[in-house]
Amino acid sequence: MKMQFWTQRVSISKIASTAYFHGQANLDPSKASPLSTRWFIKVVSTLCIRRSQSLTVFKSDYFRDNIDPSVACGVIHHIANGLNNPSLAYNFFCFSRHDLNLTHSKHSFSLLLRSLCRNNLHDYAELVYDYMKSDGNSPKSADFDFLISSFVNSGKISVVEKLLVDKAESCKISPSVSNKFLSLLISKNRVSDAVMFFKGRILRSASFGTDNCSFNIVMRGLCMCSKVDEAFELFDIMSSLNCPPDIVTYNTLINGLCRIGDLNRAHELLRQIRSYCNFSPNVVTYTSLISGYCKSGEMSNVSNLFDEMINCGIKPNLFTYNVIIDGFGKQGDWISALKMYENMVNGGFNPDIVTFTSLIDACSRHGKINDCLKLWDKMNAIKVTPNAFTFSILINALCKENRLSEARDLLSQLGRHKDIIPRPFIYNPVIDGFCKSGNVDEANAIVEEMERKGCVHDKMTFTILILGHCMKGRTVEAIGIYDKMLSRGCLPDNVTLKCLVSCLRKAGMGREAFEIEQNLSNIRVNI
Repeated sequence: MKMQFWTQRVSISKIASTAYFHGQANLDPSKASPLSTRWFIKVVSTLCIRRSQSLTVFKSDYFRDNIDPSVACGVIHHIANGLNNPSLAYNFFCFSRHDLNLTHSKHSFSLLLRSLCRNNLHDYAELVYDYMKSDGNSPKSADFDFLISSFVNSGKISVVEKLLVDKAESCKISPSVSNKFLSLLISKNRVSDAVMFFKGRILRSASFGTDNCSFNIVMRGLCMCSKVDEAFELFDIMSSLNCPPDIVTYNTLINGLCRIGDLNRAHELLRQIRSYCNFSPNVVTYTSLISGYCKSGEMSNVSNLFDEMINCGIKPNLFTYNVIIDGFGKQGDWISALKMYENMVNGGFNPDIVTFTSLIDACSRHGKINDCLKLWDKMNAIKVTPNAFTFSILINALCKENRLSEARDLLSQLGRHKDIIPRPFIYNPVIDGFCKSGNVDEANAIVEEMERKGCVHDKMTFTILILGHCMKGRTVEAIGIYDKMLSRGCLPDNVTLKCLVSCLRKAGMGREAFEIEQNLSNIRVNI
């Protein structure tokens, strides 16, 4: 019904525009009701579409007299949003501005800028912004934030800098505005651009306000890139600029130091907070350092820090428990991992998929495959959805115990979880298990299943298949897999190559073995 109504209105609009061309229209907005003014806007919009190649029809005195800023705004809105044609709205904007000497309202600029940006026409949007500036207008605060976000997302960092610098000429940029820009840059991995703008513009100009949040944002970006020393350079000048470091600053630096493995220095910062700062460490402080020690396998320090945190009255969160459980599990300390899990549950936390994945991993490292399956059943019972890594860990554990049928059954359950993207590392252990057991046909069936699900083989998949077929004496199939591997851009390692060549020679296929060696040598030279 709505489509039919819209079709009727478009048809009427076309009739009205035809009437204008025959001199039969009497559309005088100065004498019209608000409804006929809206129809006039629709007629003008229709004329724009019908005469989009040449807008000279609007040069008539009639249009010059009756297209005022409010009507132009209506036309821009109707074409850009109603008809979803922002490029045509831009053409009308330029024509009316240059040929009709029309001064557009701030609302017209706002409508056109937002429509162009939403349709990724940022080059046009930049020109409209330049026109806006030359007319003595500036974007409203909401439009300003929108433009910054849109231009950053499109990668036009230089335009955003121009926006900020232009605004700084008329008024001081608040830290909240520049911080949004810095955060967007960091989120887009444009850390060097964020540092350059921060040091080159914000710190050198009185027009840009800055606070400790500004420093924290840039320091976080530097620490993400492991440029911790550069982050400390900013840390050293914070207080001199009346931006004293806060707990977020210290947490950022501690996390950065843990990233690069400098745990002693990170621990020293924790001691500094406790001894000299007018604020206290929080759960993020301790969890960052605990995570660092877990990754380095220093679990005695993990236990000490956890006890210290509890004694200070700081409650661990779910992330803290998950980090420690995973740390103990990777060290093969199943008992400590289970104890930490019990502490977590007693503390009122519900385990999530990270918890269960870490526990299953800890069980498998300890050789407790039946306990792994019990955890899997418990996880499903409380409706915790597994992820790709949960499947991979459990399947790999079953294959190591040569429980291939159970691993195969578990692999079949993967299709029930539409949100899990099939990955080769999930399938490879099962394929390897069946190949080593001599059941190459089942391995091939799993490979076909992978292909049906759109899972592309990786180098490991090809290697397993080549070795499996060689051990079974299926030389022709092994050569076919080898050729397919090369066509995908994968090169076999020396072990795989020697196995394949040896298999071919034993089968009396010396010429094929020689050709494979020669072809692979040529490929490696070209690479």
